[in-house]
Amino acid sequence: MSTPIYQMQKGIVTCWANAENPTGKKGEAAKALQGRKGAPCLRHVKPGETRVLAQAEGHGVIRRIWITLEKKDDPKALKGFILSCYWDGAEKPAVSVPLGDFFCFNSGKLSAMENEYFSNPEGRSFNCYIPMPFKTGMKITLTNETESIEEVQFFYQIDYTLGDDVSDALYFHAFYNREPDTKARQDYVILPKISGYGRYLGASFGVIANPLMANSWWGEGEVKCYIDGDTDFPSLAGTGTEDYIGTGWGQGRFCNRYQGCVYADDTAKRFSFYRFHGPDPVYFSSDIRITVQQIGYTGKKDIQTMLENGLNVIRTDGVPVNREMEDTIFERFGDDWCSIAYFYLNQPVTNLPSLPSYRDRIAKYEIK
Repeated sequence: MSTPIYQMQKGIVTCWANAENPTGKKGEAAKALQGRKGAPCLRHVKPGETRVLAQAEGHGVIRRIWITLEKKDDPKALKGFILSCYWDGAEKPAVSVPLGDFFCFNSGKLSAMENEYFSNPEGRSFNCYIPMPFKTGMKITLTNETESIEEVQFFYQIDYTLGDDVSDALYFHAFYNREPDTKARQDYVILPKISGYGRYLGASFGVIANPLMANSWWGEGEVKCYIDGDTDFPSLAGTGTEDYIGTGWGQGRFCNRYQGCVYADDTAKRFSFYRFHGPDPVYFSSDIRITVQQIGYTGKKDIQTMLENGLNVIRTDGVPVNREMEDTIFERFGDDWCSIAYFYLNQPVTNLPSLPSYRDRIAKYEIK
């Protein structure tokens, strides 16, 4: 049970880290320009440069992260600026992800939205309310991996407390993945296998459907969670991609507390959506791996278009699709998926792969 808002937790200190006080220390805020808004933002973050946004020693919890930046509408910034979080002096970050993707805007386009853990009130800022405990210290950094953005006004504030009892707390992690050319009968990997115990919190996704597959539906694939020793078959499986985010029969734009689609362009076949396991936790005791099948649905007209485009399409039962068939589900390929998996783990580091290169992240998203 959380502490009522009318009671004070003794021994807890409130800290705000921002450009006016990056250390978050007592009596050190708003000193620039004699205290008259002399350093409200970071003004120069050059390509290849990393800046420390917040750093502290001791035990506590990050409560809120707020960010806005001058290049907020540019996919190069959303995919090229990297947010990283380090816990307890670890050299490897537990979070190292593209800025826009982390805040559920995997499509590289912003819109007003709000869910349980993230918000963008008017389509021009980012908020995160996921609690992030640390036991001996924390560091949060921003890295500019773009090739062209040299001067940007970057405003931020990281609110955290020190002195919290986090002795049995799990560490927050976020993992970015992208597969620009999915393969038939090969599941897209949301989270590679990790060892330890913890909780899968959810994921945000970006999809660019294969244009050669006409207007066929790309989201019939089931999300699968392989938990605690599962091998060939998972313990948990859903019923379809749009079903996983709580809707059905395709998906348009909507935002709910734990599920939603922040961007849906059915003409361009581009989508950005999320699902969080708040009231319905996904726990694991020794290991977890999460994937989603690459399965679609098509009608007779789209079957003809795909065959005319030279695609060798097969149904999920292995039978080749032909012009005589009616509506059917089939094995998709050539779609472009990216995602952020959010999870808690009993250790501050993992052996997950490193972040793909900037060029690999920005392909198909860059404004010409």
